[in-house]
Amino acid sequence: MTTWPHERPHAVVALALPGVVAFDLATAAQVFGFRDEAKRYSFTVCGLSPGPVPTSTGFDIEAAAGLAALAKADTVIVPGFYPTVDPDAAVRAALRSAHDRGARVASVCLGAFALAATGLLDGRRATTHWREADEFRRRYPSVWLDPDVLFVDGGTILTGAGQSASIDFYIHLVRTDFGAEAADAVARRMVVAAHRAGDQAQDPRRDVRNDSDHLARTLEWAIERLHQPLSLTDLARRAGMPARTFSRRFRERAGMTPMRWLSWQRVLEAQRLLEKTDLPVDHIAERCGLGTAGNLRLHMARELGTTPTDYRRAHRVPVAQL
Repeated sequence: MTTWPHERPHAVVALALPGVVAFDLATAAQVFGFRDEAKRYSFTVCGLSPGPVPTSTGFDIEAAAGLAALAKADTVIVPGFYPTVDPDAAVRAALRSAHDRGARVASVCLGAFALAATGLLDGRRATTHWREADEFRRRYPSVWLDPDVLFVDGGTILTGAGQSASIDFYIHLVRTDFGAEAADAVARRMVVAAHRAGDQAQDPRRDVRNDSDHLARTLEWAIERLHQPLSLTDLARRAGMPARTFSRRFRERAGMTPMRWLSWQRVLEAQRLLEKTDLPVDHIAERCGLGTAGNLRLHMARELGTTPTDYRRAHRVPVAQL
């Protein structure tokens, strides 16, 4: 993808297989095909051939293109489909070809069955909808399946869980491509939480920050004080709970520990500052509560696989756009 993102929008192509899950496809269209994203992304729906494609819920959608569209994609998305029969040889070959030439290939929900049928997931960690985990393991024993997470980012090959988790997955792709500020804007437009980590459990309960209770108010309080040292005891005291009770309730609702959540918030704040300011890295580390430039580098390497300098180079927003 050597010509992107500087010369043209990033080309996202969604492959609608027969029985496509309409929700998975529609959320991709809302994230990547919405008019606000026209400068960042182009979005195309393709099928085995142009024309109508049946969905899993009793109506057809119209594919604008056939499999040839995958040859021009920067990112290929395979939404879920049902029943999960192995796609035909032409589909498997097109997906392998897209990956081999350097496209990012991602599946959502039961779309992982299509990627597994190509062999692209062999030996890799992957996820799919938890309800079909046993069937997936039976058919594709060479894949390391983890059905207890929202998504798995393997770099050039990614897999996401089903239904509402697809939104988190797509926003993660936007964050990877264009940074935290762009991802936050999409999340606000979609009226969803700005960030749920990929290792969060596949749980339909709401993110803790959406609850109008002591936990939500405590986290808003913490976000305003990221530059300060904050401990589990500080958060629990602010919420008016014993530390063990606070930690247990937090994990039940958010799917992660309070300190893991706090660490993510610090990294997200660092991303925003790297994108929007020219502050030195050590100043940014102080402002987001990570203390030193070395500590910030450690956190960004662990969470994002990059350094502050490389992240700023890739995602710095021009002054004219601020």
